[in-house]
Amino acid sequence: MQLFSFQLTYSEIAIILAVALLTGMAKTGVQGAGMLSVPMLAVVFGGQLSSGILLPMLVLADVFGVWYYHRHASWLHLKKLFPWAALGVGAGTMLGNYIDDSVFKLIMASTIVVSVVIMLWLERLGEPEQVPDQKWFAQATGVAGGFTSMVGNLAGSVMSVYLLSVRMPKNAFIGTTAWFFLVVNWFKVPFHVFAWNTITWNTVLLDLLTLPVILLGAWLGILVVRRLSDTAYRWFIIVMTLMAAIGMLV
Repeated sequence: MQLFSFQLTYSEIAIILAVALLTGMAKTGVQGAGMLSVPMLAVVFGGQLSSGILLPMLVLADVFGVWYYHRHASWLHLKKLFPWAALGVGAGTMLGNYIDDSVFKLIMASTIVVSVVIMLWLERLGEPEQVPDQKWFAQATGVAGGFTSMVGNLAGSVMSVYLLSVRMPKNAFIGTTAWFFLVVNWFKVPFHVFAWNTITWNTVLLDLLTLPVILLGAWLGILVVRRLSDTAYRWFIIVMTLMAAIGMLV
């Protein structure tokens, strides 16, 4: 089927719509869903181009996440992350042109697997006072989050590690994540448009067609998260991230 400048099969269109659904769910709290969507879209468009096609979907979905959870954000933590995330986005922009699809997939898989290992280690520590709270931890998270977000829209796992480490309650976790990605994703748009040329009118029009499915995903995400306690939500994030890691490796 011809959609704007894209020649897509029906199975590829189904993948794109599934990605839109997962993206909407991810922005209202089902974090691992977003990690599953990244490799799915890469199957259709390859590494770097898929990140540019996914970004407008993320920007649209971010609005719904912030609208629903904006009152729960922890600006104390966001202020620590934003400057370093900008640095990470800049580094990702410069290095992204030298990363081919095989390296891109390796970075995606490594990021998620390492994140799962750290999450499980943090849960094993148990007590909040044992969790890293030093300044360098927020700085490293910001840089890693900005870099992985720019290169592969995969900062969700990095942010999950950081926010789980500071023992943030469920709604604060989602609200802080929503604001972080709203700001970072808008910050990334000019780099995709002018540096990488991965966002064009054709890609934006394609993304706009997925808006109803993104809305449906956002609503489903709210329903799922509403049923979980703070403790259950922590393990839900870990399990979803683990599933994304397994799917990436397979």
